[in-house]
Amino acid sequence: MKSGFVMDAYYKEIIRILDDIHNNEKERILEVAYVIAEHIKKDRLVYIWGPGGHSNLAAMEIFFRAGGLMHINAILNTETMLSEGALKSMYVERMPGYGKVVINDYGIGEGDLIIVVNAYGINSATIDAALEAKSRGAIVIGISSHEHANNTPKDHVARHPSKFNLHEIVDYTVDCKVKVGDAVIKLPDFQQKIGALSTFANAYVLNCIVIEAINMMVKDGIKPPVWMSGNAQGGDEWNNQFIDRFKNKIRVL
Repeated sequence: MKSGFVMDAYYKEIIRILDDIHNNEKERILEVAYVIAEHIKKDRLVYIWGPGGHSNLAAMEIFFRAGGLMHINAILNTETMLSEGALKSMYVERMPGYGKVVINDYGIGEGDLIIVVNAYGINSATIDAALEAKSRGAIVIGISSHEHANNTPKDHVARHPSKFNLHEIVDYTVDCKVKVGDAVIKLPDFQQKIGALSTFANAYVLNCIVIEAINMMVKDGIKPPVWMSGNAQGGDEWNNQFIDRFKNKIRVL
C-alpha cells in the first residue's frame, strides 16, 4: 500500500517548527552564541545536560560532533538515560534534588557555563539543575518550549515542587517551539497523536548556536578547535592535535 499522507503531514510539521524557530528565535540564538563564543575565547568548557530520556539526545547532538566545538562538555548522566531503563529514567527526572546532585558532582560553579535542555522545561531534574548552577555562580542557558511549559498545569505530577518553568529562571533562554505533548499528527479514529518533534527542534537550535558561535570567533580572528569526522580522510590526524588539551578535562571524552 502506497500512501504518503502521514509522512507528508509529518514533513510539513517538521518544516513548520524549524521555520518558527528560524523566524522567531534568531535574536535569542545569536545572543546565546555570543555568550558561548566569549566564554570559549577564555578557553573555558561549555557544559550541556539534557535531564530526561530523550533530552539526553540534545547533549549528545553537539558533543564529539563533526563540525562542532571541542569545548563542549556533555553531561551524560546514566540514571536519566533510557538505556538504563525508560521508567527509571522518568522517575529520576522527576526526583526533587537529583539535578542538584549532578551539578555538584561535576563541580560546576563560579564562571562556568551550562546549557540545560529539556523540551518540556518543567521537571525536577531540569529545574534543580538550573537553580543549583545559578546559585553556584554559573551562567545558565535554557532551551525549552515556552508554550509547553506555560500550558502544563501547575499541579502536574512531572513538575518541580517550585512549579517554576525553565525559561523563567535561566540567564538566557531559547524557545524550541514544541507543542504541548510533542507529537503532532492526528489520525482519524485514533486517540493518541503520533510523530514527535522535540529532537528535530532541539538539534536545530543547538547546531545553530554552535555554528554562529564559531562564525563569531572566526570573524574575530580566533580559530576554535572543531571536531572533524574520524570517518573522513585525515580526521584522526586532525583531531589528535587537540586530544591532549581536552582529554583530562572532559569526563566522557
